[in-house]
Amino acid sequence: MALYQGAAFFMLVASCVCSTVFHREQQTWFEGVFLSSMCPVNVSAGTLYGIMFDAGSTGTRIHVYTFVQKVPGQLPVLEGEIFDSVKPGLSAFVDQPKQGAETVQELLEVAKDSIPPSHWKRTPVVLKATAGLRLLPEEKAEALLFEVKEIFKKSPFLVPDDSVSIMDGSYEGQLHGHNQETVGTLDLGGASTQITFLPQFEKTLEQTPRDYLTSFEMFNSTYKLYTHSYLGFGLKAARLATLGALETAGIDGYTFRSACLPRWLEAEWIFGGVKYQYGGNQEGEVGFEPCYAEVLRVVQGKLHQPDEVQRGSFYAFSYYYDRAVDTDMIDYEKGGVLKVEDFERKAREVCDNLENFTSGSPFLCMDLSYITALLKDGFGFASSTVLQLTKKVNNIETGWALGATFHLLQSLGISH
Repeated sequence: MALYQGAAFFMLVASCVCSTVFHREQQTWFEGVFLSSMCPVNVSAGTLYGIMFDAGSTGTRIHVYTFVQKVPGQLPVLEGEIFDSVKPGLSAFVDQPKQGAETVQELLEVAKDSIPPSHWKRTPVVLKATAGLRLLPEEKAEALLFEVKEIFKKSPFLVPDDSVSIMDGSYEGQLHGHNQETVGTLDLGGASTQITFLPQFEKTLEQTPRDYLTSFEMFNSTYKLYTHSYLGFGLKAARLATLGALETAGIDGYTFRSACLPRWLEAEWIFGGVKYQYGGNQEGEVGFEPCYAEVLRVVQGKLHQPDEVQRGSFYAFSYYYDRAVDTDMIDYEKGGVLKVEDFERKAREVCDNLENFTSGSPFLCMDLSYITALLKDGFGFASSTVLQLTKKVNNIETGWALGATFHLLQSLGISH
């Protein structure tokens, strides 16, 4: 999500298993449309660059930001972004840390191609890992991060002391605002889900757990922000929880079953380096109602429900967007506006027709039902709550990375 587009826009730093085949995504959003003015050829001392890696549970993404300080003493203005990604995420290389670091090396080439060599030594490079690595054993996560930092040290870029780290969940929120009008954000990753908004009522501040609130200063004002990341409530973690396998290692010969899956389905799935056998109910109920009862147990009573969210406006990203695209509720390029009840309607349609299942993902019924339960019974949104589903705001890919990069430049004294 955009951080600054002129002085009025602001965003707080904040955000965010996979297949076993490593591949580069075929096309990046900027190919063929990226304006030369957004990555200046004749750069000046007032042009700043920052490289931020977002190591999520499903992939690793690189954001190369260009800032221009047009007026001395004032905040730099975001001039443009180059974005690219690879799959799977670092957590897929839990036992192959050097191979995982090589995926970062490939993306570093994007940065070298995007930034003039004259600016390499003053361009910081940072990787922040989100929920995917927080789920790994500490020693294995540290081994991955060590190898990534070794890659950074060999690069021509500026490597801060804390250049590679696992981001605390409290920073994985996002906020977009314009003057006094603010828009909250919802992000649904593979391992965790986040909610962020700027409370408008004192009652919300009084009834919210302290660790769900954070204070920040921007434009000489202090704000209290509601932001929380729920680890274990991402879409893929929720699949395991629904199957009853979240706290259980894969058991040879045992198949986890669900009413959310086609009755005939027998398959295997690798999550966090563990292989699980799963399938549909060979006997018993299938369809939306029994499926919803299963996913409801995952979220009911486990998330904080501020009353204020029912009257708020929210952007929704990541798997909210992807599942809406998969079911033709929104356009892939343009996004769209949906109500919470639209997810429920589509979940009923998919789940009650599992015998005609043709989707590329056998989890589609489960995913849509979980999204519905997460929004309604988890966060407490009304069925009529409107969500803006988008990948970009102000032509910049959404995510916590931009805010983190801007504040990094400030902390290093580069933006002054």
